[in-house]
Amino acid sequence: MSITVKSEISRATRMMKLPELVKEILMTVGEDPHREGLVRTPQRVAKSLRELTSGYQLDVDKLINDALFEVPYSEMVLVRDIDFYSLCEHHLLPFFGKCHVAYIPNGKVVGLSKIPRLVEAFSRRLQVQERLTSQIAEIILNKINPLGVGVVMEARHLCMEMRGAQSKNAPTITSAMLGNFRSDARTREEFLGFINSTKR
Repeated sequence: MSITVKSEISRATRMMKLPELVKEILMTVGEDPHREGLVRTPQRVAKSLRELTSGYQLDVDKLINDALFEVPYSEMVLVRDIDFYSLCEHHLLPFFGKCHVAYIPNGKVVGLSKIPRLVEAFSRRLQVQERLTSQIAEIILNKINPLGVGVVMEARHLCMEMRGAQSKNAPTITSAMLGNFRSDARTREEFLGFINSTKR
């Protein structure tokens, strides 16, 4: 049995314990997990967590490799306003917003639908926004080999809005600029200009 298969079986076994763990949390915070509104909550939360962390199971190589095409195009490709949802690894509370991804092809382009899928693959993990932004940029650079890639993410963090500072209407913006997007100010400005000019 391969290490990958063993790992998947191990994870599946651990995930089966989630409902019991959720039940224990409910009791710890002072709730009765047997009352009508909470009877099915452990199963619902477990199902939700499986979905929200499904990015760990996605094979990025498989996702990209069947969608690379040789195209003689060397201008910027931008996919704007990609909705994303993730869980903050510090409090397991959601952060969500928009992701803008651009790259300059170097002989190959990737199917446009794959870019939102890549964003989702890394969003559906326990994350911090800074790492998430870098991971998206780096995977595109490494797998598509463009001349450059830029990623900008704008997000609201419920860990900041619901608790702690309780800061409302204060989105966090992060960026990752690699290749031409880092070295060429005009390329970077063009990317940022496209994003800003289309905001409503």
